[in-house]
Amino acid sequence: MTPALAFDRIGMEFPGVQALSDVSFAVEAGSVHALVGENGAGKSTLLKILSGACRPTTGTVVIDGEPRRFADTADALTAGVAVIYQELHLVPQLSVAENIFLGHLPGRFGWVDRKALAADARRQLELVGESIDPATELGRLPLAQRQMVEIAKALSRGARLIAFDEPTSSLSDREVRRLFAIIRELRARGCAILYVSHRMEEIFALCDRITILRDGRHVETAALAALSRDDVVRRMIGRERAHLHHYASRPLRGPGLEVEGLLGPGLATPVSFSAGAGEILGFFGLVGAGRTELLRLIYGTAPRRAGRVSVRGRVVDLTSPRAAIAAGVVLCPEDRKREGIVPIRSVHENINLGVRRRRARGGILINDTWEAANTRTQIERLRVRTPSGRQLIRHLSGGNQQKVILGRWLSEPVQVLLLDEPTRGIDVGARGELYSLIQDLARDGVCVILVSSDLPEVLGVSDRIAVMREGTLAAVLDRADATEEKLLRLALPLEPAAVP
Repeated sequence: MTPALAFDRIGMEFPGVQALSDVSFAVEAGSVHALVGENGAGKSTLLKILSGACRPTTGTVVIDGEPRRFADTADALTAGVAVIYQELHLVPQLSVAENIFLGHLPGRFGWVDRKALAADARRQLELVGESIDPATELGRLPLAQRQMVEIAKALSRGARLIAFDEPTSSLSDREVRRLFAIIRELRARGCAILYVSHRMEEIFALCDRITILRDGRHVETAALAALSRDDVVRRMIGRERAHLHHYASRPLRGPGLEVEGLLGPGLATPVSFSAGAGEILGFFGLVGAGRTELLRLIYGTAPRRAGRVSVRGRVVDLTSPRAAIAAGVVLCPEDRKREGIVPIRSVHENINLGVRRRRARGGILINDTWEAANTRTQIERLRVRTPSGRQLIRHLSGGNQQKVILGRWLSEPVQVLLLDEPTRGIDVGARGELYSLIQDLARDGVCVILVSSDLPEVLGVSDRIAVMREGTLAAVLDRADATEEKLLRLALPLEPAAVP
């Protein structure tokens, strides 16, 4: 039987980087095929080749037995290939219907047929189990529904091969279950699904076969039934998975961060908590619980209605990120590509972006010598995988981009480190390195506030765990008292009172 998709000896070389080398495997129609590997293993590059965004240096993409060399993404769509990325490629200012049919709007004589557009969009939405009004502005929808719009958009172009890139990274458990139901329905219709994820539980629950990449090379393709989770992780990272979180208790070094009665957008009630210097306080909660909003209030990117913040025992006026950074409070945001990096600039420039104001000669002239030394120091300290500091940061994997953001802040005197989903979209090996770094920073006296939707992560890394629920701080538990069951029970919405 001819596979729906085959990669035949794919190689891809960027300046100074061999991203892929001789990668070959096939994906069958009517199957869900997992693609896994550490950050930098070549998964994203392979998806870009499949989508038509990049042309391979060597090798061929074969669709339904026909070798293809896509000129661009539109060419790939015409061939029935759609790639749904972690950062959705939609236009928030346009309607749902316009997004679904963008590029092939129904009409005559240059005029859009609005009635046909709405009817066609409604049919596509029904295919993915959505009853959204097609006229709704896309930006008003929650992320899970926008993702369904992206799938409907792919189906409207007749996609028979759909690749998902970390599709559940910002979804709640309920939304994940719904997405899985849609993917299984697509499989039943005969679509070929390529599923990229770092979440082993998802892969084993959803996928039929798996391909493992390491350092840009094909390691193995096999039926998932023939492998255990430890087998997959071992092949991904080339070593045994052990002591991933690197946790070790440590003495506190006095007060770190104290928040009293903080209230603002995303919080339903005032929030108060404290964390010591050298402590890692984890925040767990479901999507929409208010964790990100809390960090933004602390960091000064959202207007505060009430409350105060103290750092190292001193009340500070954190009304802006500039004021926060001056007080030693820094944030690694959840959406690192949009809010954490400057993608068109180099690793060197991204590392020195914040500290440049402090090191410039006379406050004006860039101190090239100091910045070059700082770039080397941070790359070596954080083990950033890059051919040089001059490499554009957008060519780095997600895990290495996250390390560069940390390197930027570690170039400053940091007292409080706010981490919002720091390992989102990052593989097992890179996670271990980041966890080790977080433990080292806490050992050096930095107060770390870590927001995570990953229960094993927040349990494994934190000294104490705070649980957010519907914009309220529900509880703070010591590490020894926290279990997955307790945290989930505290995070779930309260049942509404019965109506008599």
